[in-house]
Amino acid sequence: MDPILLLKALILGVVEGLTEFLPISSTGHLILAGVLLEFNDAKGKVFELAIQTGAMLAVVWEYRRRFAAVLGGLASERAAQRFALNVAIAFVPAALLGLLFGKHIKAHLFAPVPVALAFIVGAVIILWVESRPRPARVDSVDDMTPVDALKVGLAQCFALIPGTSRSGATIIGGMMFGLSRKAATEFSFFLAVPTLMAAGAYDTYKNRDLLSVNDLPMFAVGLFAAFVSAYLCIRWLIRFVATCDFKPFAWYRIVFGIVVLVTAYAGWVDWGQH
Repeated sequence: MDPILLLKALILGVVEGLTEFLPISSTGHLILAGVLLEFNDAKGKVFELAIQTGAMLAVVWEYRRRFAAVLGGLASERAAQRFALNVAIAFVPAALLGLLFGKHIKAHLFAPVPVALAFIVGAVIILWVESRPRPARVDSVDDMTPVDALKVGLAQCFALIPGTSRSGATIIGGMMFGLSRKAATEFSFFLAVPTLMAAGAYDTYKNRDLLSVNDLPMFAVGLFAAFVSAYLCIRWLIRFVATCDFKPFAWYRIVFGIVVLVTAYAGWVDWGQH
């Protein structure tokens, strides 16, 4: 395996892990990084979705006791059944819309300039929500109702637009609908498990003809890098939301989006198409 290709896989894995659970859009960062690394062909797109599984496994590992308790109590414990039902309800809207419109979204919006615009629009929404504090109605994931889960699931649909951020849509959406910052963040983690697993498995299977056994080292490096960096990010974010808001991420999104737009308009960076 080409060591340069493995290095690119490592970099993209780290980018995925560090950005997947922050409200700054992992897809947007991967699109931009893929262009800069010249790893944005058809196989590169499959790789970007596949390594999300590494980030998903980081959630499973961090909350392994919680998931084990839920799985063990599905047959008899009402709390476990309610938790599983809420995650399933929240998963369905984006999954359905992704199946119906995913191809069209990839054809028209998976490019640096639309991503940069989504970065800025998403930042404005984050700043607006954070500037209008409201008392939380739901303090814990265990207190969520199926209606709460459906609302967060509908918010996740906006994340189909690259640059919006899946975690940003679910966390900020959850806060808008009455979840505490901690509850919205944790539910976003849990919702990532079926969402990222389904997206990665579906896209990998659909494009299996592009892959070969020789690609295994590249995918292994990307998955491992995504797992480690996502795990560290999750541990940090749990502590961060206990005392801070998301405004710093909004300003980061604005600056990053402007940089991409300016460099593209001035011709300093040939972003091209993803």
